[in-house]
Amino acid sequence: MSVQAWTFVMVGLSFALYIGVAIWSRASSTGEFYIAGAGVPSVVNGMATAADWMSAASFISMAGLVAFMGRDGSVYLMGWTGGYVLLALLLAPYLRKFGKYTVPDFVGDRYYSRTARIVAVICAIFVSFTYVAGQMRGVGIVFSRFLNVDITLGVLIGMGIVFFYAVLGGMKGITYTQVAQYCVLIFAYLVPAFFISLLMTGNIIPQIGFGGVLADGSGEFLLDKLNGLSQELGFDAYTDGRKATIDVFFITAALMVGTAGLPHVIVRFYTVPRVSAARSSAGWALFFIAILYTSAPAVAAFARTNLLNTVSDTKYTEVPSWFKKWETTGLIKFDDKNGDGSIQYRGQHSDTENELTIDRDIIVLANPEIAKLPNWVVGLVAAGGLAAALSTAAGLLLVISTSIAHDLLKRELVQEISEKGELIAARIAAGVAVCIAGYFGINPPGFVGQVVAFAFGLAAASFFPAIIMGIFWKRMNNIGAISGMIVGITFTAGYIIFFKFIRPDLNMPTHWLLGISPEGIGTLGMVINFLVSIPVSLATPAPPAEVQELVDNIRIPQDEGPSHELSV
Repeated sequence: MSVQAWTFVMVGLSFALYIGVAIWSRASSTGEFYIAGAGVPSVVNGMATAADWMSAASFISMAGLVAFMGRDGSVYLMGWTGGYVLLALLLAPYLRKFGKYTVPDFVGDRYYSRTARIVAVICAIFVSFTYVAGQMRGVGIVFSRFLNVDITLGVLIGMGIVFFYAVLGGMKGITYTQVAQYCVLIFAYLVPAFFISLLMTGNIIPQIGFGGVLADGSGEFLLDKLNGLSQELGFDAYTDGRKATIDVFFITAALMVGTAGLPHVIVRFYTVPRVSAARSSAGWALFFIAILYTSAPAVAAFARTNLLNTVSDTKYTEVPSWFKKWETTGLIKFDDKNGDGSIQYRGQHSDTENELTIDRDIIVLANPEIAKLPNWVVGLVAAGGLAAALSTAAGLLLVISTSIAHDLLKRELVQEISEKGELIAARIAAGVAVCIAGYFGINPPGFVGQVVAFAFGLAAASFFPAIIMGIFWKRMNNIGAISGMIVGITFTAGYIIFFKFIRPDLNMPTHWLLGISPEGIGTLGMVINFLVSIPVSLATPAPPAEVQELVDNIRIPQDEGPSHELSV
């Protein structure tokens, strides 16, 4: 069968599975809609958390970032992995001990303030919409290439699928759907990695093949070969980095603390029955995440090597069929500047002008075709990319809907609303959020990984200080938390908007503040948040005694200690 036929089969079967699971596990109460009734087993929750966290950025964009950036791309690996460890150790058990549905719930009650809750709701919605834009963009890319539809139509199809199982099933439906999506995405990621590693290095395990010798009999190591190819074509050596050390540090830190402040990941720890289960599910999630993340550098190196060997200095009339198929999506562009009919793919150090533009989001999706793997593998990768994007999009949309229905309506505006009315409001909010997310997917502010990095920076600058200080410092009060969140997210968002939308021509190291890129500015926003919130808290009245007692209670994570029951 053709690639398109296999794609229809793989995607159709996976979508049927997701919809079937959503119908089987549909939510019938607000408890099931928001936190799946707090009865999800640790292993299941760990797998669902991994799918929720490994978005289109992890599946589609991360290996592409590493493939094009070389060593500099490792900031995404280090930041996202380290961030999850930070979340599991510092936040998950304590937030589960607190026993509320959402991050704004924690902020509102810990800081005994309606204003604090509303600011947290606004931050959650802002961060989630920024993040979900990258996911919907990923959906559009997959559909446009493999199903031969326009990216806009692809986003609309993805919106329909997410709307169905997110609105129908809530957290309960999303949890079990994400388990299915994890199985699809990890299988889709590893199968081509195994194939290509075996073909290129003779070793089926990609993590070993990554540091191994090529199977062509040359005795040359893969990375040495890749460094040579890169430098011959005017690129930096693959294992060298160009980013300034300060920017590498700030991006890594922003991704780490941003992970720990992402509301759609944090809420997953409310779905387990006990605090010990929150710790256990965090460990399981890290295991499931590591399977993909330790494979990504190998996938990136394989793809980059094959791409340089296949495309560079090839006659346009002789390029493989995959090249022209991706060209129709606009994600590969060839401009024959010298009119010789050959594709000159060159880097910044070459005397020859570059004629080829490649969107880094296509690397993982095009990798099986570049390596000439069977068509069914190509279709499987398409299904995996959709699983990664849709699983995270669903979690983010649920955060948006619960922030509006529970934190805003139920807790602030219409406190007498019935459980049925709140459930209806949550589903309506999810539907509206799907439409807005689709718009950002069609008109994204950057490529998938970049958009997601912005979301992490915004989360770092707004939520992380309020959450960490709320758990570990009793003196932190509502005025300090509110001031810090507002200043942190305003500074970070303003910096990103200025360099990405207002003056993109200035988006270069010479114009950045302290040499920090928009992707890393969330770390500085977080520091500013701390610098504002701590002095303001010390200069204003201390929290009430019952709030300080609550903080002591939160910091006893054992199940045997006093506990707040999960409540609406």
